[in-house]
Amino acid sequence: MKPFMDSEFLLNTKAARRLFHDYAEAMPICDYHCHLSPQEIYENRQPENIAQLWLSGDHYKWRAMRSAGVEERYCTGDAAPKEKFIKFAETLQYCIGNPLYHWAHLELQRYFGIDTPLNAKTAEAVYERANRAIAEGDFRPQTLIARSHVKVVCTTDDPVDTLEYHRLLQEEKAFDCQVLPSFRPDKALNIQLDGFVDYIHALEKAADCRIETVADVIAALEKRADYFHTVGCRIADQAFDYVPYRPAEPEKLNKIFRKAIKGEKPDQKDADRYRTAVMLALGKKYAALGWTMEIHIGAMRNNNTAMFRALGADTGFDSVGDCAIAAPLSRFLDALNTEGCLPKTILFNLNDKDNTVLATMLGNFQSSETAGKLQYGPAWWFLDTMDGMTAQLKSLGNLGVLGKFVGMETDSRSFTSYARHEYFRRILCRLLGEWVEEGMVDDDEEVLREIVQGICYHNAMKYFNFE
Repeated sequence: MKPFMDSEFLLNTKAARRLFHDYAEAMPICDYHCHLSPQEIYENRQPENIAQLWLSGDHYKWRAMRSAGVEERYCTGDAAPKEKFIKFAETLQYCIGNPLYHWAHLELQRYFGIDTPLNAKTAEAVYERANRAIAEGDFRPQTLIARSHVKVVCTTDDPVDTLEYHRLLQEEKAFDCQVLPSFRPDKALNIQLDGFVDYIHALEKAADCRIETVADVIAALEKRADYFHTVGCRIADQAFDYVPYRPAEPEKLNKIFRKAIKGEKPDQKDADRYRTAVMLALGKKYAALGWTMEIHIGAMRNNNTAMFRALGADTGFDSVGDCAIAAPLSRFLDALNTEGCLPKTILFNLNDKDNTVLATMLGNFQSSETAGKLQYGPAWWFLDTMDGMTAQLKSLGNLGVLGKFVGMETDSRSFTSYARHEYFRRILCRLLGEWVEEGMVDDDEEVLREIVQGICYHNAMKYFNFE
């Protein structure tokens, strides 16, 4: 029997161990999509305890705890930090097969020097050891980022954001990491959701303009994109259940918009008409700026109405959607490509039924302007598992050019979640190692080194023009 999560964890062949330890393990990190707070990075405060570091805002952990029958007060409520941690530890021992089980133990090992398995029996001792490490060490955000060898962090930012903390961080000469904004216009796109009218007023203020038509919305967003560009933004991110494509004439669009501003909810077709117009304009703007367009597809959000009313969004009540995505995505990409305005694009799916759809969609719109202009984004959220990542890598390997893949991002709000990159790299080397051992891939050290280090770091840095 193999030891529990030792240095050879997941590395099941000699080739996998060589690829990981020689080429992947020490590579820096380009975290091109995350939800870290630039304010928290700038303020750089030491956490009080591991419960604060681990459980504040982590809906992955809350979701698991609820599934284990833990009361809400231990997740988002007023229970003491130690009580919350112990409830999480009691949950974790039952989470075999869940990446949380591996992530938590990797984080304990890498950041706290604790290799004791976390469970109900060890919870109190681990809690005390971890808190002692925090009290005696440096667990501030900037230090954790530096310890993780992260060279670029791209946060997720609303177009109305002032980006003041990004500007302040750019003046921190001693911090060897670029913290860059990403443009996330979801609130301007979601015309059918509550809060749209208030958001349009906020966008008016941020862009210093009147918004009375869809063209005005687009102009305001373009103005904010120009501002984001001056602060180093090179990525825009949009989230959809499916990518809309339903073109309409300006008169029709403005009629839909005027009704929405009066508080009338558009039906799905009209919402898609509006979103199509805005997204096509934004795609052209991204191309003009030289940005990359990320599109996250397939999340079904805020399923539990009662808990949404109590806790709000991003608290652990989302799941995977099952919409048909191929046809509208194809038409959307083709519309931009036909006008010569398709930006570099990364497509992420949340339902693994769509692996082949996205992996084959890429090849329709590639270009010599850059290797892998259209990328198949890494497995994320509910697919951010050993099976999910392996399936994504195999799909891209089967149907695309795996060696030009831009690799992993954290998609996280936690400063210790960079262990997820190690998890990904071990899974990558496990898969490649199996292919080498089975004679499916030439055991050419120079080529394998380039592929592994490219996927781990270099491809992303080159793709986003961060080098």
